[in-house]
Amino acid sequence: MKPTYPVTFAVDYPDRGLNRLTSAFRIITAIPIAFILSLLTTTSTRYVATTNGTHETVSTVATAGGLLFLPVVLMILFRQKYPRWWFDWNLQLLRFTNRVTAYLLLLDDHYPSTDEEQAVHLDFAYPDARQLNRWLPLVKWLLAIPHYVVLFFIAIGAVVAVIIAWFAILFTGRYPRGLFDFVVGAMRWSNRVTGYATILVTDQYPPFSLQ
Repeated sequence: MKPTYPVTFAVDYPDRGLNRLTSAFRIITAIPIAFILSLLTTTSTRYVATTNGTHETVSTVATAGGLLFLPVVLMILFRQKYPRWWFDWNLQLLRFTNRVTAYLLLLDDHYPSTDEEQAVHLDFAYPDARQLNRWLPLVKWLLAIPHYVVLFFIAIGAVVAVIIAWFAILFTGRYPRGLFDFVVGAMRWSNRVTGYATILVTDQYPPFSLQ
């Protein structure tokens, strides 16, 4: 039996008629949830000016979001620790991101939940940082470059597949299974690379595979 990669990803195939109306206007219906996701994954800075008599003080208040990467690199490198709440944040943010992505790619017509798993399943185990190579996080981004090159072309293919699937859903209400599996495979590949090079939950090099 072929060993399973530590990062697993799957989307339940909607073996039913999909909502043609929401599929037709998916880019519009996804705006509210995409905006919420953007608030979690972007960094914003605002300047606050305070006046005290004749003196004015300007301070910077920054709100940082997105996946925790550099803090994890430093903790693994110097302490060989991966704080559990950092892991939980990365896992839940990735799950939410994938639910929104799956919705945008027409893989599911249920509106993305901010906390429920729904039809999109992403999982990886909490790593024992003492079993991870403490120096590897410094070069994982470099080792993953071949994957990024291949994923660039796969992403182009996935966009074409989604466009074809969009027309198929409008006329038949169904997502062609072959196109569905290809798009899910592209997301699976991307999540494996993210798990390896960005959130650092495994030292096992990702396979060049959609399966």
